[in-house]
Amino acid sequence: MTTTTPALVAYDDAVRRYDPVIGIEVHVELGTRTKMFCPAEQSFGAEPNTQTTPVSLGLPGALPVVNGTAVEYAIRIGLALNCQIAESCRFARKNYFYPDVPKNFQTSQYDEPIAFEGWLDVELEDGTVHRVEIERAHMEEDAGKNTHVGGSAGRIHGAEYSLVDYNRAGVPLVEIVTKPITGAGDRAPEVARAYVQALRDIFRVLDVSEARMERGNVRADVNLSLRATPESPLGTRTETKNVNSFRSVERAVRYEISRQAALLDAGETVIQETRHFHEEDGSTSPGRVKSDAEDYRYFPEPDLVPVAPSREWVEEIRATLPELPQARRRRLHDEWGFADAEMRDVVNAGALDLIEATVAAGATPAAARKWWMGELARRAKQDEVELADLAITPAQIGELQRLVDSGRINDKIARQVLDGVLAGEGDPEAVVVARGLEVVSDDGPLLEAIDAALAAQPDIVEKVRGGNQGPVGAIIGSVMKATRGQADAKRVRELVLERIG
Repeated sequence: MTTTTPALVAYDDAVRRYDPVIGIEVHVELGTRTKMFCPAEQSFGAEPNTQTTPVSLGLPGALPVVNGTAVEYAIRIGLALNCQIAESCRFARKNYFYPDVPKNFQTSQYDEPIAFEGWLDVELEDGTVHRVEIERAHMEEDAGKNTHVGGSAGRIHGAEYSLVDYNRAGVPLVEIVTKPITGAGDRAPEVARAYVQALRDIFRVLDVSEARMERGNVRADVNLSLRATPESPLGTRTETKNVNSFRSVERAVRYEISRQAALLDAGETVIQETRHFHEEDGSTSPGRVKSDAEDYRYFPEPDLVPVAPSREWVEEIRATLPELPQARRRRLHDEWGFADAEMRDVVNAGALDLIEATVAAGATPAAARKWWMGELARRAKQDEVELADLAITPAQIGELQRLVDSGRINDKIARQVLDGVLAGEGDPEAVVVARGLEVVSDDGPLLEAIDAALAAQPDIVEKVRGGNQGPVGAIIGSVMKATRGQADAKRVRELVLERIG
């Protein structure tokens, strides 16, 4: 284990003097109905140890059978990541003891993965694209879940006792392993975050997983090493385990860069080890000395035959792949005519799906963007919620814009309608009717309000008659106030000028 880490090196100083190299292993739980090697159902939140079979409990004599849907999902992931799909691959036993691994080995893939040699281009917030090379994507099963009771931070050290839930044991996983990611420099944390986020988006559009990081559907192990220059040999790496949010991936990389730089500056050695990430302060702490592949004594799983997907089946799967997130963003960017910066803002705000659905509901792209990136974004920030969690739908925004376009309400009134919809008063049409917000289009009431405003401000009337139309705004403002903002300002102006003329 490592000794006490010297004081952290400032991040900017660390990346100025060292070249960071990252590697990321992402595990995604597949959304199949049953487990990888047995018919036990899998669902989140079930009572502990109620979703098990002799296979997932590792009982003697229980024989596994491969889940065909899981194989299909693995191929879909491999194709989406531009991987080659193996003509034949096999499972192996990864041997290690831990209470949540009831067989004392994990059924995984080692030297014969189902997908290999791929790549994924990831886009950073400023539009910079970084290519991440994929070494392999392989199938395996998840372990159970240990709960350590007592002690601090929920870890085994200091715990009074531990509980094991085998519901998760045997859940199908695909693990995606990158090659060393080089050339990122000081943007290594951004690249790591963008890569994991891009994978999450792909899993969702492929419909192979719910991909909810807060539930552990997607977990990232973040490897980091430093070297003196980009031409130097790779340094000793650490592996921060089970990081389960985009922000945490970025913070873990930043912390390890500063920590390892401090060790190297002090002439100490970076230990190849696993590390735990701490959400509260963004730090990492030692786990165990990291094992190399030979320590797991991999050998072919004798109870499973090789998996040999036919080329015809692979091409059938390829033909069913949906439009992938990056291609979709490029298409929508061209269709909507947004500037590059505008499109990046939309993506970064998580508004892409909302705007697309609002356009489908009849709004123009510009109008949809105006609402979601303007007033609604402000309200989401104010309420500290995600845009998609606001109590309003794209269909309702489309209806709101139609009311504006038809002249029944104006933009100012539309904001009052938003208040009503967000308060649960119904759809925009219902709010307009219930609150009496429709624009006053009858000239009769408008003329009454205009005459009153003109009578109250004779000095402004004289200025306008003298050729200075600037003060007309004061008259219009008085009329708008008298009609509670429900007058058509353009029509009011026309009538005011007619009355004065």
